[in-house]
Amino acid sequence: MSPNEPRGPRSPVGDSRIRTDVAHNARVWNHWLGGKDNYPVDRAVGDRVTDLYPSIGEVARADRAFLGRVVTFLTAEAGIRQFLDIGTGLPTAQNTHEVAQRVAPESRVVYVDNDPIVLTHARALLTSSARGRTEYIDADAHDPAVIVGALRPTLDPDRPIAVIMLGILNFVLDTEKARSVVRTLMNAVPSGSYLVITHPTLELGGEGNAEAMAFWNENATPPITARTGAEIASFLDGLELLEPGLVSCSRWRPEPAADGSLPPVVAQYGAVARKP
Repeated sequence: MSPNEPRGPRSPVGDSRIRTDVAHNARVWNHWLGGKDNYPVDRAVGDRVTDLYPSIGEVARADRAFLGRVVTFLTAEAGIRQFLDIGTGLPTAQNTHEVAQRVAPESRVVYVDNDPIVLTHARALLTSSARGRTEYIDADAHDPAVIVGALRPTLDPDRPIAVIMLGILNFVLDTEKARSVVRTLMNAVPSGSYLVITHPTLELGGEGNAEAMAFWNENATPPITARTGAEIASFLDGLELLEPGLVSCSRWRPEPAADGSLPPVVAQYGAVARKP
């Protein structure tokens, strides 16, 4: 195998949750970002989704860039030092703790995922600065009470926490259930905390993604749903929405190009909101 060929993820031995014959979101997302921690089935499904919706790679990259800008803002300007990152995915460059600890080395991050391969990679690769701390929780976003119960001792629920949910509520198919997940998490953190979300949509030029999502739901796991801007905005009820509001994640406080132009819109909403 050459250094440039996909190697497949590290797999914990004997974990029955691991399926190498069914594409999985974390590994397909890794493929779209140019990573090598994926299996042939992930690449096949990911490439077919790209055929059906060619801009999916742009969505993945824009989502990752949004994370970097938001975490930089939260540490450098909002003074946040605690992060709860739900739906970690396979580690790539510029992970939450790397961005936060570059600005504030004492930052603490709890990563949450329920995929054993993700957790294996996270524990091997997501190492903290000497002054900060990282921890990894094996939990499902559908069960936020478990997540809340595992925050201590890494995070102090009496101090502001940034709750990061990038591309995760779209796997909670029932919208009222997704609202309940958000409410449970935000009720558990104090005033001055933040909620950060991204979510796919068939708006913002994403109409062509409908066929790709249908293909995904027939051939990969976990199943996914798109939502309207109004539905996604309902996750932010009771919070103070920061400027520029609910927008394409590529247009949330981007760095303009040298010619002053803004990055292209992608069909992925992004927002940051503060708990009053």
